[in-house]
Amino acid sequence: MDLQKGEKPNGARAVALAVLLRCEKQGAWLDGALKSEIRSNALSSRDAALCSKICYGVCQNRMLLTFWLAHFSKVKPEKLEPAVRIAILMAMYQIRMLDKIPERAAVNESGELARHSSRNPRSPALVNGILRSFCRQAGQLPQPETRSVRYSHPQWLVTLLERELHHHGVEELLVCNNSEPPTTIQTNTLLLQPGALKAELEEQGVTAEAHPWLDGCFTIRGTGDLEQLESFRSGHFLVQDAASKLAVLAAAPQPGMQVLDACAAPGGKSFSAGMQMDNRGRILSCDIHAGKVRQIRTGAKRLRLNCVDAETANAKEYRPDLVGGFDLVLCDVPCSGLGIIRKKPDIRWKEPEPLTGLPAVQQDILNNVSAYVKEGGALLYSTCTVLKRENEAVVRHFLEGHPEFVLEEFVLPGSIGPVPEGYITLWPHIHGTDGFFMAKMRKKHG
Repeated sequence: MDLQKGEKPNGARAVALAVLLRCEKQGAWLDGALKSEIRSNALSSRDAALCSKICYGVCQNRMLLTFWLAHFSKVKPEKLEPAVRIAILMAMYQIRMLDKIPERAAVNESGELARHSSRNPRSPALVNGILRSFCRQAGQLPQPETRSVRYSHPQWLVTLLERELHHHGVEELLVCNNSEPPTTIQTNTLLLQPGALKAELEEQGVTAEAHPWLDGCFTIRGTGDLEQLESFRSGHFLVQDAASKLAVLAAAPQPGMQVLDACAAPGGKSFSAGMQMDNRGRILSCDIHAGKVRQIRTGAKRLRLNCVDAETANAKEYRPDLVGGFDLVLCDVPCSGLGIIRKKPDIRWKEPEPLTGLPAVQQDILNNVSAYVKEGGALLYSTCTVLKRENEAVVRHFLEGHPEFVLEEFVLPGSIGPVPEGYITLWPHIHGTDGFFMAKMRKKHG
């Protein structure tokens, strides 16, 4: 809807501006800021969807959009007021990359956002001038020469990915990182069967398509605020990317087992394992943050998973009471998160220096929790990154110091099939999942 003269901006675009300003000025994570602002502004489902699309789109394409802004603006982008600059980027994204958004609406509302957000009375005219020039050349925009700017990934990240992929499929991955990830859910078969869940969701206006190679799972669309769905509140499904589900399948928890999920938040693997165990046995689900432990308890209660116990614990701290106590230990360690850029596009904008210390942390955790595995038990190490230094290198170093553990073959569904090496990296552009690594190890008897 076009703004009338004197009308204060509101709705999807105004909230999107507020979200993106929070991310830039306060370092807030996009997903958290977005959820908070949408709820506090009580956006309709339609406006919430547009707001989310704009926020993710601007975040994903920030370098490219800024490149275009620099081309059309006489003022350097970094010299513009943040609210003005972001309002322009938002409009450029809508005009160039979204269908069904009238140019006039994007231009007019961005001008109004600038008028109400800027201290400079000339800002609306500046915004309108830049955007009118942009619209006139929208079909013949200048294109950057580098992959970094073209796909809005910082050069350090592009270099890392080129190294990991040996320059094969890098552009496909960068494109995939800027795409909208599927929302995958798993049926809680403790409460209902997949067919019943599909029918229930469709009654609530949600399109649910059976996952092509994960039994009992669906990809869904048209959810709005997913947590407000009656099916969600009733515990009828678990939101979980296919990669995390595959990790649980690789671990193969069985009814009656004693399972430790050492770095469990937000609890997805614990919950999936509990369903696979038919709610029989015990899963000790741990996290260092008390707030996240409360989140796990809430999730287990919603899903009716009585087998899940949650407690606050530091996975690096030795617990004599846990030694040799578990048939299966899940060790999903803190990592760089470079496999989930589709879901958290702002990961790419964080400083890379802190990432260099992660392998040491991961090694400490893996060394510690391995003591909790029974003889004959299994240890599953996993991350949501694609970097070998956090994945294969950590596992290799661990095995060199722990000859009592050996890698074990496992089988995954779909086109993946057998994994004879005992470890695998999943790639968004190849497997359609989050970027993810898993390695299964078995503790020898004796």
